[in-house]
Amino acid sequence: MGHGHTPMFFNWFSATEAARKGIELADQFASRGETGDVLVELIQSADLEVCHLPLNFYKKAKFANSFRWRLLENGVEKAFADEVTQRLVLHLAARAASGIKSPPSAARPEVPTAALPEIKSTKQLLAQGDKSMARGAYAEALACYEELVKLSPRHAVGLNNLGTALFELGRYNAADLHYRQALRIQPDYADAYSNLGAILMLREDYAEAEQTLRLALKMNPRLVEARVNLGLTLALSSRLRDARIHFEKALRLEPHHADAFFGMSLIARAEGRFDQATALLERALRARPGMPKALAALARLRKMTARDAGWLANAEKVAAGGIKASEEANLRYAIGKYYDDVGDFRQAFYSYERANKLFKSIAEPYDRDEHARFVEVMIRGHAPGTVAANHGGSASRKPVFVVGMPRSGTSLVEQMIASHPAAKGVGELEYWGNAVHKHEAAIKAGSLGDSVRKKLAEDYMRLLESKSGDALRVVDKTSFNSDYLGVIHSVFPNARVIYMQRDPVDTCLSCYFQSFSWSMNFTRDLSDLADYYHLHERLMAHWRAVLPPGTMLEVPYEELVADQEGWSRKIMDFVGLEWHSAVLDFQHTQRSVLTASFWQVRQKMYKESVGRWRNYEKFIGPLLALRRAATSRH
Repeated sequence: MGHGHTPMFFNWFSATEAARKGIELADQFASRGETGDVLVELIQSADLEVCHLPLNFYKKAKFANSFRWRLLENGVEKAFADEVTQRLVLHLAARAASGIKSPPSAARPEVPTAALPEIKSTKQLLAQGDKSMARGAYAEALACYEELVKLSPRHAVGLNNLGTALFELGRYNAADLHYRQALRIQPDYADAYSNLGAILMLREDYAEAEQTLRLALKMNPRLVEARVNLGLTLALSSRLRDARIHFEKALRLEPHHADAFFGMSLIARAEGRFDQATALLERALRARPGMPKALAALARLRKMTARDAGWLANAEKVAAGGIKASEEANLRYAIGKYYDDVGDFRQAFYSYERANKLFKSIAEPYDRDEHARFVEVMIRGHAPGTVAANHGGSASRKPVFVVGMPRSGTSLVEQMIASHPAAKGVGELEYWGNAVHKHEAAIKAGSLGDSVRKKLAEDYMRLLESKSGDALRVVDKTSFNSDYLGVIHSVFPNARVIYMQRDPVDTCLSCYFQSFSWSMNFTRDLSDLADYYHLHERLMAHWRAVLPPGTMLEVPYEELVADQEGWSRKIMDFVGLEWHSAVLDFQHTQRSVLTASFWQVRQKMYKESVGRWRNYEKFIGPLLALRRAATSRH
């Protein structure tokens, strides 16, 4: 550079001016809101006011930083400010690369479509996403809603609908997060509460699901989906009378609501009114032809025969029709039951295998190491001396605990005892699992304090009395209480425990064939089932060794069905009840049964399930070692 020559640097557009332009554009944009239409106007303004200016790298950065920071100062969400800034910079770079120079003009420029990214408004994206949802194109809908919330991160409807698309695709954790985000933005959003309640119900968090669904109905009492899901939540919590009220209210609002009919069928089924349950499911299918869970439920209400070929054809068609993985899995279990009932065991196993693989693809995996650590904690926390020394919350003999592996006969024995005039059955309660989780540290240390044991006893007795009145004996048949027997004995040292034992292969195979809740993830894989059974057996061996004699009666399922009266008398004597012949006619006892054995407990005792595994021997390699181990011990 020589004297009298102006350096080229000063001929360029100044950095201060670049920053000023960025601030001006940001103010224009922020004053109009966060929509796709305003974003288009921003691009057009940039073409008018910025594209013709000589911006080097430094000034372009100055422009972009000023634009972004001004958006943030104006209250624009950080994620949205970053997105808008990036789009603007990319557009300016594309214009520069194309050689297009737009002179300042009051006219709106013609922007080449190749240089301008396709930008839709939130309104357009919402409408397009809703159309995709309506035709079951959930992945397409997801893409629309994701783009929508990028444009407008505080769009409550977009977040709610994004959660619903994720839910339909089986991404439940992500759906939960988006529903909660929508509610943070719009706390009175009834639909989002309703949808969140459905997720919580699916996860079996019935207490929070009920609370959430009641909030939805408080805000919108005519929200039928929330009403039906509240009914289902109450039904699954054994509150059938309350559940019926909500299903009936839903049907008054929408007389042909398929899910309300389905909910009413669950109540009829639990109460043993199978003909009425069938009629309600048929009404649900008339209201919604091909409803997967209604089709599946029909198969569980009776033993299927070759005359049900029409049901099979319909179920196969629906299962292959692109429905959700969870719906197809549920239907494949029912198809497996059909084939098992008619004796086509190869097809039955393939159907059950398909069902379990589908569930494994969307459920949390079973963690063998974590479960092994839990078993170790329970064993170490209940050493022989500890169990003998630490007990005494209540001296009551009212509670009777029927435990064992799922599908080992626990529901059958509960039904037998509950048939006695002085006894009641309360099904499966979550009480002890919650108690162990709450007091985990004390259990690990091997000592529950006296005050804690007393409080646990008082709360549990209140729970039993609320469900059973003044019954002399009350049966809690939660099979997983087998994990907590040390804690239970420390609170109720006089309570009696009945441990159901069944052939390990029959037990595990029956678990594999059952559409259990999502939490029972170990039942989806034969190897996982074998692992779980080994750990269950190890823990039960520990309880057998440390609990005082007379605390636990072990009942072999096969012997019970072979000598019903003999074992029935032993059981009654063990729990301290005088003999009553009604125990032998348990199938006639009128009570609600919500477990998977709702049909079996309404039948006379039968022997067909003994040795059932032999029909599937060629398919169940991982389970056969369980039988060899059991045989070697005897």
